[in-house]
Amino acid sequence: MIIEEIRNRLFEMQDADYREFHSALVPNIEKETIIGVRTPQLRKYAKELSKREDIEDFLNVLPHEYYEERNLHSFIICEIKDYKKALGRVEEFLPYVDNWAICDQLVPKAFRKDPERIRSEIDRWIASDRTYTKRFGIEMAMNFFLDERYDESFPEKISAIRSDEYYVRMMVAWYFATALAKQWESAVKYIENRRLDEWTHNKTIRKAIESYRITDGQKEYLRTLKIQTK
Repeated sequence: MIIEEIRNRLFEMQDADYREFHSALVPNIEKETIIGVRTPQLRKYAKELSKREDIEDFLNVLPHEYYEERNLHSFIICEIKDYKKALGRVEEFLPYVDNWAICDQLVPKAFRKDPERIRSEIDRWIASDRTYTKRFGIEMAMNFFLDERYDESFPEKISAIRSDEYYVRMMVAWYFATALAKQWESAVKYIENRRLDEWTHNKTIRKAIESYRITDGQKEYLRTLKIQTK
């Protein structure tokens, strides 16, 4: 079966040192489920597998036992060119995304080709009560709607998010730090008017100040907007 074949191949690519390093980056994942395969190798393998007629047998099996199997699943979805098929596979997979690394690398080529088609889907993902589905929705808004397709409705919705989940709050901060770099005049109002919770507000400023895309003058102004904690 292709499932057994894939697992055997992943263990053949195992790098013990990388496993030790990477397991520290995804602390919420049990180390025993991490094989230790470097991302470039996984991407290359995913491209090979995406051309196989029996790859559906692998994609139809959820949840996967190993972290790299989930990662590989994500990269295979990214290779799907048909929009409806890609969206369907994303919807099936999102409930099983359990860490930031897999979430942030799930950017299907089919979405890149015509981002307008996922506009309404983003609203639904952002409204989800699942941590990584919500993070994924914010990420899609950040990737596709902060440039020529900029839509003020997204920062409005994202600024209203209140969550105790660290990985949701970090993505909100990342979104607004990127918005400050790409849509300063609009995005800075959310900082000036303190539209974010205190932690996310300050984290946004910190990430923006660390960015090379923010001017020195803008960085100085942002520093004056930091909320001083007691």
